[in-house]
Amino acid sequence: MQKTKNRQQHPNIQIAVEDFGPIEKAEIDIRPLTVFVGESNTGKTYFAALIYALHRIYGGLSRMPWSHSVIQKLYLRYGPLYSLFNSHDEENIIEVIEKQRAAGSPFKFSDLPLQVRDQLHADLANHGVLREELKRCFDLKSTSNLIRFSSNLSNGMKISLQVDEENQSLWSIDAHGSGSSIAVKGYVNKDLVLQPNDETIPETVFRVENLLNFLLPIEKEMGNSYYLPAARSGIMQSHGVIASSVVDHFTSAGLDHFPQIATFSGMIVDFLKHIINYKQPDRSSGGIADIAKTLEREVVRGEIEVRRPEAIGYPEFLYRPRETAQALRMSHSSSMVSELAPLVLFLRGIIRSGDTLIIEEPESHLHPGAQTKVALTLARLVRAGVRVIITTHSDWLLEQISNLVREGEVMRRDASQSDRVPWLTKDEVGAWLFRTDKPIEEISFEHIAGIEPKEYGEVAEELYNRSVDLRTQLEVATGDTEIEQE
Repeated sequence: MQKTKNRQQHPNIQIAVEDFGPIEKAEIDIRPLTVFVGESNTGKTYFAALIYALHRIYGGLSRMPWSHSVIQKLYLRYGPLYSLFNSHDEENIIEVIEKQRAAGSPFKFSDLPLQVRDQLHADLANHGVLREELKRCFDLKSTSNLIRFSSNLSNGMKISLQVDEENQSLWSIDAHGSGSSIAVKGYVNKDLVLQPNDETIPETVFRVENLLNFLLPIEKEMGNSYYLPAARSGIMQSHGVIASSVVDHFTSAGLDHFPQIATFSGMIVDFLKHIINYKQPDRSSGGIADIAKTLEREVVRGEIEVRRPEAIGYPEFLYRPRETAQALRMSHSSSMVSELAPLVLFLRGIIRSGDTLIIEEPESHLHPGAQTKVALTLARLVRAGVRVIITTHSDWLLEQISNLVREGEVMRRDASQSDRVPWLTKDEVGAWLFRTDKPIEEISFEHIAGIEPKEYGEVAEELYNRSVDLRTQLEVATGDTEIEQE
């Protein structure tokens, strides 16, 4: 098992919203394991989808909000980026890098030429990109539909994102949506380190066209985001029908019969793409792939197989129960299998350390015992450096996460046992309670109660009191004292 010190480190992320969808107000910081709980229709999925959208827009929510692809887009949009430099700028940057290296100092955002800083600031505050990605992820024609229906609609919605590291602000955005428009302000800390002083500068960096590509991070260092939607079980059972239908309908003849085509949210579209384009990895051992094998062994009790018949052009997913020769189609397997199959596949061949994985209701269609084992999977992913965000209604899942935090407290006192079982720490877990017409609140971990929403206890107490009352009535009505004794 990979130890904490070796895993990919994530910066601190705080996201706040006001009048966003069903959410009145929320301020949430994203932990290695972030849990959204609460009643239905209170905004858990809305907030999870917002995190996914922001992650896609802003370079993976890492130390720097620009990925390599953003720099490439700047090349295309504004011509060669190095045209923002002049020869004097180039000489100055090279001189600054050399002096700072000699002094043991890093190269910072403030050391870039003003024109380049202005351009990168402008890209950070690109309201059009934010607006279109929100529309895509939420499957909306206008972002005005995201503004909360309240008595104060004129104020619109607010979204803010703050990325910090070691008590230092790195970058942030503030967005305000009114009607169908969105205004965005972006800020980058002038002391944001672009190139540490212990980096080796290659010869090619002294050609200006390569300078920013070297100083700014590349995509593989930033981590990707993946979203497993609540509809994943149905998609796994019918993805072949969906894929073939898309091919048929998106011909000219097919479109004539479907003048108004129904659309999916961006998360479901992206999930479908991963499933339809899935390729079995050449090697599936070590690290996160081993977590997938453990999940298959302990919960699925069989293997998820991938076949790609040449005749259909998309993969076929089968379930082979343990010690069984016959493999079953997903539509012939239990709902538990089709629910967990996407998680197995993503861990086997897609998810990497540094990525963010968002799962809606990982407990769906699972027996309570299986739910507790899925919680172990989430802890293993955290240990492997994956940031995990879930929405849940499961008390069993929360109880197991609480035990994993208690396990982490034990590990602190006996580090030699850290590979014995999965574990978490209090600082790694953030649980947030969503309620109707109330601000979202954090549920603090307590050694005795663990992570326990107050509403769960109230429901349990109400059920118990009702059962006592009914037993008493039955005893009186039947005169059977054995009811009370039972």
